[in-house]
Amino acid sequence: MDFSQAIPVKQLADRFSAHLHGNADLFATGINEIHKVRPGDICFVDHPKYYDKCLKSAATIIFIDKEVTVPEGKAVLVMESPFEAYNELVLEHRPHYTQLSQIDPRAKVDPTATIEAGVIIGPHCEIGAHTVIQSGVVLQEHCYIGKHCLIQSGAILGSDAFYFKKSEEGYTKWRSGGRVIIQDHVDIGANCTINKGVSGDTLIGRGSKLDCLVHVAHGTVIGERCLIAAQVGIAGKCQIGDDVTLYGQVGVAHGSHIASGTVILAQSGVAKSLSKDTYFGSPARPVRESLKDLAAVKRIPWMYEKLKSLLRSAD
Repeated sequence: MDFSQAIPVKQLADRFSAHLHGNADLFATGINEIHKVRPGDICFVDHPKYYDKCLKSAATIIFIDKEVTVPEGKAVLVMESPFEAYNELVLEHRPHYTQLSQIDPRAKVDPTATIEAGVIIGPHCEIGAHTVIQSGVVLQEHCYIGKHCLIQSGAILGSDAFYFKKSEEGYTKWRSGGRVIIQDHVDIGANCTINKGVSGDTLIGRGSKLDCLVHVAHGTVIGERCLIAAQVGIAGKCQIGDDVTLYGQVGVAHGSHIASGTVILAQSGVAKSLSKDTYFGSPARPVRESLKDLAAVKRIPWMYEKLKSLLRSAD
C-alpha cells in the first residue's frame, strides 16, 4: 500500500514514542507485509521467528519490539507494540467507509460499461470500458476492474482479508488496506468471492476465467489466461503462473507457488509449491504417480486374501 505523501521517519518515531536507530533522514513511502515489501516500505515484526527475515527484507523502515543491529541504509524503530502501530497507519490511510449509496460518488465507471440493477460499487473503485457487472454484484472499496470483463451475479470483490493477530486475549482483526485488481478480458463467475490484500494487491491476470463459487484469498496473484473451475479455494499469498488450469474443488494451501502451464485435476489438494506438470490427489502429486498408487490400493484386498491363504497353507 502506497502513502499519498511520504512520511519522515523522525515523525513516525515521535508519533509512536519509538527509539529510532539507523538512518534518521529516511522517508516512508508505503507499508507492506514481509513477503511484499519494497524499498521505501514500512514492515513490522514482533516475533523472533521473523526478526531476521524482516531485517533482511527490502523494507526501508522496520517497526520492531527489541533492540537489534541495524542493517546498513535502514531505519529501525523500537517500540512496545509494532503491530498496533502498523495497523494504526493502515487505518489512517485506508479508513473504514460506510456505503451510503448504491454507487459511491468517488467511484469511476466508464460510460461504456454496463451496470445492472442492484449492483453496489464502493469508494475508489474503477470500472473499465465495455465491462459488464451483473445484478447483485458487490464491489467494495479499491476494486479496479479492467476492460471487457464480465462479473456475474452475486460475486463479491474486495471483501476483507481473513487475517488476524493472535494473542493471549484472542484474535485482533487487521485492517485490510490492499486492493483487488482485475485485468482486461477476465470473467468472474456467479457467487465468487475475492478478498482484498492485507496491504498489497490481490490480482487476477488478463484473460483468466473463473467459474462460479471460486474463492481467492488475500494477496494472491493469478496469472494470465488461467482457467479455474467451480468450488476451487485458493488461500492467501499464493502465486499462480500463466495458463494454469485448476479443475473443480481444487484446494491450494497458503503461500503456494504454481508454475505456468500446470494442470491440477479435480479435488486435488495443493500443499506446497509445484513445478510445471499435471497433478492429482491430496497432497497433489504428478498424475502418473497418483494413478499408480490408486491401482496398487485396489490390489490390497486381493493381496490380503492371498496372504491369508499362504498362512493357512503354512499351517
